[in-house]
Amino acid sequence: MESNEVQELKEQHEEAAKDQSLRPVSFTMSLLAVLVAITTVLGHRTHTEAVLNQARASDEWNLYQAKKIRQYNTELTADLLAAVAIRDQAAADKVTGSYKSHLDKWNEDLTEEEQRAKEFEAEVRKAERHANRYDLGEALLEIGLVITSITLLTRQRAYWRIGMGFGAVGIGVVAWVFLIR
Repeated sequence: MESNEVQELKEQHEEAAKDQSLRPVSFTMSLLAVLVAITTVLGHRTHTEAVLNQARASDEWNLYQAKKIRQYNTELTADLLAAVAIRDQAAADKVTGSYKSHLDKWNEDLTEEEQRAKEFEAEVRKAERHANRYDLGEALLEIGLVITSITLLTRQRAYWRIGMGFGAVGIGVVAWVFLIR
């Protein structure tokens, strides 16, 4: 073997040793990339859940408003019947009695509609809190992935540790979502 071939083999061996030492970095990057993907999907689903619950809450409030308007109109009509002189008082009392039973039912319905709308609004707030945590966790995981990838360029392990730190905090934030009620 010639001396330049020995030198070349030595350099190849050193390069291979360097590549072996970067395997944990590559694995960390792969793991962070998977966690970013999972967190992104969870965040998107949570945002969608918030939007759907907001639509449901709006529907409930619209139903509440429609029933409230019907109730008000019925009350006006019943008050008008009570104030006007009527030839057939028995028929008027029958209509007024029917109106009063509708008013009682609508009072119950309004309470239920309001309660359901408030429950959907509470679900919206909860989903938004979860989505915000997912977004923060995703950002931290992405930052960790990028900083970790700098290790491949610079061959300095400090970037790997910093990237893993960001990744760990990102994982913690995402885990926090499951503790929020």
